[in-house]
Amino acid sequence: MRTATLSRKTAETSIDVTVNLDGTGTYQVSTGIGFFDHMLEQLSRHSLIDLDVKTVGDLHIDQHHTVEDTGIAIGEAIAKALGDKRGIRRYGEAMSVMDETLTRVALDISGRPWLVWKTEFSQKRLGEMDTEMFEHFFHSFAQNAGITLHIETLYGSNNHHIAESAFKGLARALRTATEIDPRKADAIPSTKGTLGG
Repeated sequence: MRTATLSRKTAETSIDVTVNLDGTGTYQVSTGIGFFDHMLEQLSRHSLIDLDVKTVGDLHIDQHHTVEDTGIAIGEAIAKALGDKRGIRRYGEAMSVMDETLTRVALDISGRPWLVWKTEFSQKRLGEMDTEMFEHFFHSFAQNAGITLHIETLYGSNNHHIAESAFKGLARALRTATEIDPRKADAIPSTKGTLGG
């Protein structure tokens, strides 16, 4: 099983994460931010990556450290579970529809982290979550998972749908990219022989 467990403790947050890339999409998520929990649950359910996340952060200050450090920890756990990335499909993409919203997500488990973010919100908060933190989560996640990640909302008006389509799109793209390709299960998917930069 391709699994990883890690703990990340700082003066600002305390985080415990476990991932199983070959799971069924079961989750236990608690970050102290209800809407963020809901998005991480969508990430797990639609990627089929089992995800346990327990974050205790300095929410009395703001959400920045909690969201950023959770993205870091989940990204690090996925990178650890992938190991040398032998046999993975590597690339994934999804057109994620939610009612009036359409978001395109494409990624490469390249070892060269990058985020292209072309998504906007018309309100500052969803539930109690600051919408500016979504981009920050995806950036922190991509940097620490070693993923080149492009997210673009092509159209949409409902802010909840825009956020959820981005997370579901990431989930579906991750599911494809992390799966083992039975035609090349023993090979690292790169002509360089390594995925790391």
